[in-house]
Amino acid sequence: MEPGSDDFLPPPECPVFEPSWAEFRDPLGYIAKIRPIAEKSGICKIRPPADWQPPFAVEVDNFRFTPRIQRLNELEAQTRVKLNYLDQIAKFWEIQGSSLKIPNVERRILDLYSLSKIVVEEGGYEAICKDRRWARVAQRLNYPPGKNIGSLLRSHYERIVYPYEMYQSGANLVQCNTRPFDNEEKDKEYKPHSIPLRQSVQPSKFNSYGRRAKRLQPDPEPTEEDIEKNPELKKLQIYGAGPKMMGLGLMAKDKTLRKKDKEGPECPPTVVVKEESGGDVKVESTSPKTFLESKEELSHSPEPCTKMTMRLRRNHSNAQFIESYVCRMCSRGDEDDKLLLCDGCDDNYHIFCLLPPLPEIPKGVWRCPKCVMAMVPTELVEKEFWRLVNSIEEDVTVEYGADIHSKEFGSGFPVSDSKRHLTPEEEEYATSGWNLNVMPVLEQSVLCHINADISGMKVPWLYVGMVFSAFCWHIEDHWSYSINYLHWGEPKTWYGVPSLAAEHLEEVMKKLTPELFDSQPDLLHQLVTLMNPNTLMSHGVPVVRTNQCAGEFVITFPRAYHSGFNQGYNFAEAVNFCTADWLPAGRQCIEHYRRLRRYCVFSHEELICKMAACPEKLDLNLAAAVHKEMFIMVQEERRLRKALLEKGITEAEREAFELLPDDERQCIKCKTTCFLSALACYDCPDGLVCLSHINDLCKCSSSRQYLRYRYTLDELPAMLHKLKVRAESFDTWANKVRVALEVEDGRKRSLEELRALESEARERRFPNSELLQRLKNCLSEAEACVSRALGLVSGQEAGPHRVAGLQMTLAELRAFLDQMNNLPCAMHQIGDVKGILEQVEAYQAEAREALASLPSSPGLLQSLLERGRQLGVEVPEAQQLQRQVEQARWLDEVKRTLAPSARRGTLAVMRGLLVAGASVAPSPAVDKAQAELQELLTIAERWEEKAHLCLEARQKHPPATLEAIIHEAENIPVHLPNIQALKEALAKARAWIADVDEIQNGDHYPCLDDLEGLVAVGRDLPVGLEELRQLELQVLTAHSWREKASKTFLKKNSCYTLLEVLCPCADAGSDSTKRSRWMEKELGLYKSDTELLGLSAQDLRDPGSVIVAFKEGEQKEKEGILQLRRTNSAKPSPLASPNTSSSATSICVCGQVPAGVGALQCDLCQDWFHGRCVSVPRLLSSPRPSPTSSPLLAWWEWDTKFLCPLCMRSRRPRLETILALLVALQRLPVRLPEGEALQCLTERAISWQGRARQALASEDVTALLGRLAELRQRLQAEPRPEEPPTYPSTPASDPLREGSGKDMPKVQGLLENGDSVTSPEKVAPGEGSDLELLSSLLPQLTGPVLELPEATRAPLEELMLEGDLLEVTLDENHSIWQLLQAGKPPDLARIRTLLELEKAERHGSRARGRALERRRRRKVDRGGEGDDPAREELEPKRVRSSGPEAEEAQEEEELEEETGGEGPPQPLPATGSPSTQENQNGLEPALGASSGSSVPFSTLTPRLHMSCPQQPPQQQL
Repeated sequence: MEPGSDDFLPPPECPVFEPSWAEFRDPLGYIAKIRPIAEKSGICKIRPPADWQPPFAVEVDNFRFTPRIQRLNELEAQTRVKLNYLDQIAKFWEIQGSSLKIPNVERRILDLYSLSKIVVEEGGYEAICKDRRWARVAQRLNYPPGKNIGSLLRSHYERIVYPYEMYQSGANLVQCNTRPFDNEEKDKEYKPHSIPLRQSVQPSKFNSYGRRAKRLQPDPEPTEEDIEKNPELKKLQIYGAGPKMMGLGLMAKDKTLRKKDKEGPECPPTVVVKEESGGDVKVESTSPKTFLESKEELSHSPEPCTKMTMRLRRNHSNAQFIESYVCRMCSRGDEDDKLLLCDGCDDNYHIFCLLPPLPEIPKGVWRCPKCVMAMVPTELVEKEFWRLVNSIEEDVTVEYGADIHSKEFGSGFPVSDSKRHLTPEEEEYATSGWNLNVMPVLEQSVLCHINADISGMKVPWLYVGMVFSAFCWHIEDHWSYSINYLHWGEPKTWYGVPSLAAEHLEEVMKKLTPELFDSQPDLLHQLVTLMNPNTLMSHGVPVVRTNQCAGEFVITFPRAYHSGFNQGYNFAEAVNFCTADWLPAGRQCIEHYRRLRRYCVFSHEELICKMAACPEKLDLNLAAAVHKEMFIMVQEERRLRKALLEKGITEAEREAFELLPDDERQCIKCKTTCFLSALACYDCPDGLVCLSHINDLCKCSSSRQYLRYRYTLDELPAMLHKLKVRAESFDTWANKVRVALEVEDGRKRSLEELRALESEARERRFPNSELLQRLKNCLSEAEACVSRALGLVSGQEAGPHRVAGLQMTLAELRAFLDQMNNLPCAMHQIGDVKGILEQVEAYQAEAREALASLPSSPGLLQSLLERGRQLGVEVPEAQQLQRQVEQARWLDEVKRTLAPSARRGTLAVMRGLLVAGASVAPSPAVDKAQAELQELLTIAERWEEKAHLCLEARQKHPPATLEAIIHEAENIPVHLPNIQALKEALAKARAWIADVDEIQNGDHYPCLDDLEGLVAVGRDLPVGLEELRQLELQVLTAHSWREKASKTFLKKNSCYTLLEVLCPCADAGSDSTKRSRWMEKELGLYKSDTELLGLSAQDLRDPGSVIVAFKEGEQKEKEGILQLRRTNSAKPSPLASPNTSSSATSICVCGQVPAGVGALQCDLCQDWFHGRCVSVPRLLSSPRPSPTSSPLLAWWEWDTKFLCPLCMRSRRPRLETILALLVALQRLPVRLPEGEALQCLTERAISWQGRARQALASEDVTALLGRLAELRQRLQAEPRPEEPPTYPSTPASDPLREGSGKDMPKVQGLLENGDSVTSPEKVAPGEGSDLELLSSLLPQLTGPVLELPEATRAPLEELMLEGDLLEVTLDENHSIWQLLQAGKPPDLARIRTLLELEKAERHGSRARGRALERRRRRKVDRGGEGDDPAREELEPKRVRSSGPEAEEAQEEEELEEETGGEGPPQPLPATGSPSTQENQNGLEPALGASSGSSVPFSTLTPRLHMSCPQQPPQQQL
């Protein structure tokens, strides 16, 4: 490459081969196949099939090695010459007391070596100055013209180079400036490289060749004396490029032996290949410096590979690394504020651990060196590599783990040994020929005949590369083949030169760098020198290149120079191998080594003789090649021994050279390893020479010299003859086979003779030639014929017991006989086959005669058919006989099927006969039978389709229609499944009609369950039934009545059924049963009241049983409730002192123990409950007032009665509503259990009402009622307190919100339905709450106001108890309750509890009202429901009619979303008191007259309650 040229032009690509699986199975055969093409390039690349992916077998935890250090610009030959020259000039100026500073010209460092060389080539300094040719010098240095650069170059030459040249020539330096660099501050100071000193090791004792030659003894270790004599010895082994000896890789024990110069390189640390999470591989060093220098190894190539980049794998699973947030350089997680995260791979780095370090965290996207390398194309890396190699000013140092012994560290391929058990997959790859541990010792390989494990040749070497680590130009030892496999990592770039241009390459390198070769003639064998491929190509050397990716092989051919470098971090493995075609090249290599006096790795003569000694073990091609080499070697040995005799040496001694170490049988002149013979001296026993250097042994007399030989000249020809026999044995065998196969002598060989020839080929391991394949095919065909003939004979003997499917046709029998006659071997089975053919031909003639005389007897045809089957051969006439027999059988079967007396056949039988008739031989009888079958089948299918349409029930037909269809179809003599199904359906319909008639004409109305069962059965029948419509209407009416009754009685989401509510609670005395029924509503585990009454499903059908059970249930209910009251009364009150202890406590429906002020006691069962968990009465839900109503102080009329949800199971409608249901029930023609239970309940209620009225009409009770009336009048006539100032009324639009007047208090919540009430109140402004008013009146309440004698109280309490058990609302119940209340003191604790509960409810209602208002406003804003004036007008009416309870039920979910769960828990809708339900609209008419004017609150209070409502309540259905 010309100076100044920086662009690298990649050489052309080498051949790339992709073998198929069949080709890939024979490695050496495939390499021999591609050799004619690939050998022309020197190297080639092989991509294995995609499925061939061997596992990586290196134990990474124990893999430690010492890398070699490479300085890139010292590897290139021309750059090294320049650096050596600069070292000499720098040394010169150092002697003069100055430091060399190299000037810059045109923004690049001046090449002083090229300047000096060009000056010499142009005639010298004086001549150039005289002719003024400095501009030409600048032009040759590739500087641009016209810038007066010539004068500048002259100045630099005179100042720097000329004094050194004068010194070299011995001239006087007095006139020279000895301080030329004092004023040149901008020039770069040069530091010497000392390359010759580091490469001054003599190859005589510790050279790179000894790594293989000393295979039979340990490698020599450097002694202390060696290191003292040459202190650079150890550093060369570590830092010099090229392969290293194992011994010299060890450190000296004495640390003082290191070079003490601070600028000198340090010993490299041990490098460990470590596995991280996910399989990523990194190079980790024991010193931070080495690791920082190796950070570029973590890279990935974007170039596509034929195989996925393999990662390090281990047999055991790794735990997740905790270091996911630690620096990848120092493996520490401290100073996390300085940890930098890569945007490409998410690895972490300290900014001070990077090279160069970063001052701060960069902004934007940042990628680590690993990711940056992954994005760099291979072409750019290649150009950068050669730029650095050619650079003088840039010293780049890399590390390379080269020539690592796999014997010690383990191969990357699986190996079959006893160290560990291999999986089936690993076992497959361990025995593969492409495994580099297997390839050198394959049968076709020459190296398999060498017993010693030659490291690097027979045993693979490992290579761990980093970016820019290189291997220099070299050829393999003994000019052998080499194969390299890249296990994983970045690509490896290769350059190759074919063997034909090997000498041309050596000449070019010697010509361009004679200074290096003058001092080291064997420089190219030291693997320390690179030269730019462009430079070689410019001098005519053919160079090719390739990028070896992971999973690819690269093969180098004999004497093909190759070099290259690594694109990044990778792991490769290489080994040598030799084939038969290598033998001539191996012999030429030994002659070349002899001229260079280079050590051999093994003895070529020994290898040839060892193979010749056992020729039967050789491959045929290898035997021929060995015979040729052996012949040349024997001729040469005869010539040399003749020359020895001519010199007068007659003494000889046999020597087993193979038993001697290599260093004891090396020629002291040419270093060749002797085997056939050598010349030694009795007086000089320490040395010997090969017969080519007999004059260089010693100066002793010829009589003292003697020949040491391995074989005599008579033994060598005998070995040669054995080889010849082995090589020529194939030709002899081939002639025998050819004569036998082609029957040239007219005699067919027997099978035994052919088998003997095939066995001979196998024993002598002849190649798989075309002739051998023909012999094998002939044997296979003959054996098949014999086997077939024996089967034919044995089959004929077996007769009817012969295996079906083995018969051959007559044509096949004749062809088989011809095949046996044409085979080139004699078989006695041919006679048997001929006899069978004659029998078949005789039978054929007889069968033809029988067929010609049809119609023949069926018995004759059958006998002929049986005889034909015994022949074992298919005759065409036998098929005709078979068809005639089948035709007769089919006609008989049809006749039997259509016979009138026969059993009716199915449609499948008819179709099967038609299908079978199509395959029998045609005849008029067959055609007639087929026509009859087809007609009958068509008629049957038509009736089947008609029956199918009736069964589908799309349009049900009456029974008469179906009966007509069935009657007509019975005349068809075929079994029809659909007609049969239709007949069964008709029978079921008749039975159903009979059941309906029976149930309709019974003594009682039918039960609903019976009707529903009949309706379900009738709907499933595919028959049109008139009675079904009547039954469906009756069932629908009954369900409608039951639904209406359920709405009347059942609460919303009630856990009871209608029948349970209507029946008395027979287990009323069991509190746990009632409570579990309430709590287990969804589970359905409790028994219904009808079951507790002892009523079964059959009993419910008998009205008498229902009435008797109902009466018994009434008594059980009364007894049970009395027992429950006694039990609950004994329980401690939640309002009592907490110190009271009792074993039995009350449990609320929520499952908790009620305690505190908010607890209420049921007036019926005497149990306690949380007020917030049950429906409670409302004090302000008063009855309709009248002119005679009592004032607010009539506390006995307040609604304080509380029945728990366990006692009050239904809505308890009024008796008038129940009577209307009974009237509707009487019109039903169906019996319902609920209806009979309702009748019993009504009779019970009327009975109780009569007894109650009788009690109320008694003289004592009438007097008590009159006394209460007088008390109300007296309270009404009392003087009222002074009225406060009144305020004008302001209508309230919403009872739940404050009015618009500023200080105008409103009476809120006086009405259950929420109607607006406008009236001033006697309270302070802003505190006008009716609940607070009631609270203020509590101290004024006194009682009892009546004295009830025990004789009067007891009957009333018993009536009250029985009335509370009724699920019916009666006015007499309320009157008795008021009378009993007046006879007791006021229950202030319950009143206060009810007031607190109502206050909490008001608070929640107000919040829900505000949320509803906001929601309505949003709807108006969205143009939704608020735009409908009719809806707005109806909305207040709905609210008035339904009350807050309905609003809560309808808006409950929406309010929860609006209020966000504000306010205390709200009680259930107030349905717990009969007075509450029946008096919901009580105040509406009374307050209507006073709503338009201002009335004092004192005048309003007497109208709050009345004792008995007159109108039925509006049910919340």
